[in-house]
Amino acid sequence: MNIVILTLFPEMFDGVLHSSILRRAQAAGELHVELVNFRDYAEDKHRTVDDYPFGGDAGMLLKPHPLFRAVESLQNRTPELETARIVLLSPQGRVFNQSVAAEYALEDNLILICGHYEGVDDRVRAHLATEELSLGDFVLTGGEIAAMAVMDAVARLRPGVLGNAQSLVAESHQTGLLEYPQFTRPAMYRGFAVPDTLMSGNHAKVEEWRHRHALYRTWSKRPELLRQRELSDVEREWIRLFEAGDFQGAGIEVR
Repeated sequence: MNIVILTLFPEMFDGVLHSSILRRAQAAGELHVELVNFRDYAEDKHRTVDDYPFGGDAGMLLKPHPLFRAVESLQNRTPELETARIVLLSPQGRVFNQSVAAEYALEDNLILICGHYEGVDDRVRAHLATEELSLGDFVLTGGEIAAMAVMDAVARLRPGVLGNAQSLVAESHQTGLLEYPQFTRPAMYRGFAVPDTLMSGNHAKVEEWRHRHALYRTWSKRPELLRQRELSDVEREWIRLFEAGDFQGAGIEVR
């Protein structure tokens, strides 16, 4: 997968690109990331990328010219980018989630535009970007942190990026449920014990325990996620018990 990031601060990406999963994905050839400083495409000798908004307002806006020129230069150099999604990271975009990450992971090329200052000239949104994307209902100084989050979430869904594909299947949101509790050695720590079921060696019981507790965690912490999930009869019965406060009957060890 090829991800191009247009940013005024490429140095911000050094740590995330040279660590952990993203570093290994690049080394394996599964991911290629290109950082483009669109200041290099400014039209004046001072390489100006921002200006005051027409009509008067606080702050500065990113000018359209450097961004248009940067994307067009990339597309002329690499024809495959002509059909790439061009994503403007903006608080006005659709909210990023696991479904969007899976959607983007099907692409071979992706261009992310990091906004800055008070925003971007609207002609970038209307005539250059193919879509807008928001990390959530809060304000960041620029789009760089959002771009890092999107890149990480998308890249790990690509085949060959994670060493253990089963790890991906069990993650929170991948199944529509939050992840179940997990434990490692020692079995007893400061008087806190690992649940007996997980040490029983009975794989069927372990899987049922994990399923029940994943459902309970989702019900108690993120109930809105359950409205998007088609529940089985067994899951509906477990939820009925949760709502009745009968956690022992539901086989839940509340912690």
